[in-house]
Amino acid sequence: MKSLLRFFIPPPAWRFPVLVLLGILVGLGGVVLHISNATSYMSNDPAACMNCHVMAPQYATWQHGSHGRVATCNDCHVPQDNIVRTYAFKAQDGLRHATMFTLRLEPQVIQIKEAGADAVQENCKRCHDKLLHTVSLTSMTGHDARAGEGVYCWHCHREVPHGRVNSLASTPYARVPIPTTIVPEWLEKDVRTSSSPVR
Repeated sequence: MKSLLRFFIPPPAWRFPVLVLLGILVGLGGVVLHISNATSYMSNDPAACMNCHVMAPQYATWQHGSHGRVATCNDCHVPQDNIVRTYAFKAQDGLRHATMFTLRLEPQVIQIKEAGADAVQENCKRCHDKLLHTVSLTSMTGHDARAGEGVYCWHCHREVPHGRVNSLASTPYARVPIPTTIVPEWLEKDVRTSSSPVR
């Protein structure tokens, strides 16, 4: 164990520069976590999905729909069968979303991916199992739907969670949570003071 520890400890002449470099890396990591509001994605708050403005139509239509009173985004769009799968799915989906939004590759109308469709199908059945007859949709999976052996729940109930139209242009004036500024209040105040005309 001591030999392994010694392997990671730099020689005395390198300790100070290595400590400074580690401090810079930790600081940059903290700034990136703060700017991206990364910790909000660990929560179940639908406002976290609004960190990206392209989700405004989905947020607005969910908020005014029947599911807005009983379910959050994660209740429908993230697997709920075990906590490991839940957070693995959130991490994978979050990385894909972050890549798309960083590179500005997001489409005008968001389309659900295969893994997301499977999760939604599982969650439709999880919440509505008392309403499903044993010979109808209780055994219906995403794989079955893709194989042409049935349909997803939302083939018939498509407009329930998000309405008929939910592109960016469909809800231009929707009242949705706006991400807070990443600039500290003291810096904004300082910039305002320094940019105001001298009297």
